[in-house]
Formats: sequence, structure tokens, C-alpha cells
Amino acid sequence: MNLRSLPDRRPFLTAALALVTLAALAAAAISAEPRAKDLFGAKKLPAVVPAQSFGFYSKGCFAGGVALPMEGPTWEVMRPSRNRRWGHPAMIALIEKLSRDAAADGWPGLLVGDISQPRGGPMMTGHASHQIGLDADIWLTPMPKRPLTIAQRESMSATLMVDEKTHLVKDALWTPAHTRLLKRAASYPEVERILVNPGIKKELCDTVTGDRSWLRKIRPFWGHDYHFHMRIGCQPGSPGCKGQEATPADDGCGKPLAWWFTEEPWRPNKNPDAPKARDLMTMANLPKECQAVLAATDAPSLAAVTYQGGSAAAVAVAEPQPTEPVETISSGTLPAQASAFAPTPKIGIPLPRPRPGN
Repeated sequence: MNLRSLPDRRPFLTAALALVTLAALAAAAISAEPRAKDLFGAKKLPAVVPAQSFGFYSKGCFAGGVALPMEGPTWEVMRPSRNRRWGHPAMIALIEKLSRDAAADGWPGLLVGDISQPRGGPMMTGHASHQIGLDADIWLTPMPKRPLTIAQRESMSATLMVDEKTHLVKDALWTPAHTRLLKRAASYPEVERILVNPGIKKELCDTVTGDRSWLRKIRPFWGHDYHFHMRIGCQPGSPGCKGQEATPADDGCGKPLAWWFTEEPWRPNKNPDAPKARDLMTMANLPKECQAVLAATDAPSLAAVTYQGGSAAAVAVAEPQPTEPVETISSGTLPAQASAFAPTPKIGIPLPRPRPGN
């Protein structure tokens, strides 16, 4: 073969090399962009602006957050070193109310898991949701009689309520008090969803008598075998918040629940090593208002933005009233006089851990 008779391939090789180089440069530029989880995870205090949620539960942020106190008469915060005891004032007020109501029902007290970071956003580890201050995890382990030390709160294991092989509730652990706790949480109008393990949903479907209307809020999902995930809806005054579609009107105990007890939901994830969305998100993936939330002035102190109950609670849990919408945070300068405790109207559940890995 006469090699000289072949067409000159050099222009094509040069073009191909140029495309590869451009692709590599583009990938490098993307990887050089700071990850949103690093930026939001570094914030220790909330933005001092009127309370607002921006975006969706799994892609957003929030401003004007308040912290649930580390402990109260009827609750204790678990894993405090994570600094995830922050939420929209309506959510924090609701947790405090649930703790009191549940205690009156006979529950010893709430062990509160993750709520949100001070300004929400994607977390360094764990949840896909919990980004807009409207999600909270409550352990199904009752609060011990003796106060837990900080070391115990960091290391104490939660009680797994479901057998991993049968996907059914462990009869020796589940009590009527657990059912009353979930019913109480579902009773609040601002709660839209409560995520539980499918085995817990089945236990409720099999045992609840009388009024079963509240069961429609109890939604089965992977994980949630040691806690339940309480989600409230977008609050008035948060026009940039994106809500979820309503739950079906029935009790959810039919065919959709039966699917969870087939083989399909428990097949190993086909791509368990794929990066999670939170590991790829940059600020460009979040609502534009989140840039201003991130840049906003810190609260003057932790004490200034720790929830103290009182009138704020009444505002948070009251039925929404027609109000002038709170001005949406823009990319410009934030008002210095804005208060983290600005009155806001009221509010729904996060995505739990994904389907099983290999």
C-alpha cells in the first residue's frame, strides 16, 4: 500500500485533539467551581434577614433561621457537633410544640436529629433534602429519664425498629406510644408528609382503628428505620419556595404499600458509586437568591437566634392569614435592620437514604 496515497489525516487529528483539550478545560473549570455543600457547610450562623425558604427541599436554601435549643423539658438535640439544629421559625416552633403534645400523650420526650444547616443548602454528608429549613428528623427512641451528656448525644445509637431481612417492625420494640407519636405529628395541618420505613407504614396500616385519615401523610421510603422524617409545606412569605404535590387522599395502605414487600425495591443499586447530587452542586445549581443568603451578615450571636418560644411560636403554628409578601432576597445589599425573628406565616419531608447498595 502506498501510504502517500492516503489522505492527510493531520487536520482531523489536530481538530480531535483540540476538542479533547477543550473538554478537559471545561471539566477543569467545573471542578474548580466551589461546591455548594462546602460553602453552606462552613456557615456557623444564619443570615439575619426575614425568614424565607428558596427552592425545593433537595435544591435550595433559607434565610432567617433559628436554632432549636440544645435541650428543653421535653426534647434533646442529638449529634450536636453537626450543627444541624436550625430551621425556619415555623419548623422549630412545631418541633417544640410536638415535644409538649407528645409528652402529654405519654411519650417521654423527643430526641431530635438533623433539621438543617444554619442557612440550609446541601449538606456535607447524609441527606439529599433538609435544604430549606422545613424538614426534621425525630428519633423513634424515647428520651431517657436522665439527661444525656454531650458525649452521649454524639455516640448513643438509635434503636432500629425494623428487621432488615423481613422489612417488618420488630414486635418486641414497637409500642402503642410510637403510634400515638406519629399520629400526633401527622395531626398538625402544616405537616404535609412523614417519611417512615415501609415496615412501620405496614404496622400502622395493620393496627390503626377508628380514624385512619392521618395515615395518608405517612409515606414509606427506604431507610427511616430508626427515625421519622417530618416535612412541613412552604410557608407564606416565601414566594420562592417550591412545594410538593399533595399526597393521595386514601390511607396509602393498598397496592403502593404492597410494592415495598416485593423483591424489586430491595434490589441493589445498579450504580452505587455514582456521585450524589450534593457532591456535584455548585451555586449555579441553586436558586439565585441563595448567593445573597450565603453572603448575608451573620447573626450577632448564637443566643440571638436561638428559639425561645413565646409569641414567635404562636405566629409559626397559626393558620396562615393574608399578609403582604416578604420581599424576596435579591443579589443586592441585604437590609441591615432585618430581623431573624420577623413574623412569618406557616408550613412538610425529606428524602431518606437511597435504595440499598451492593
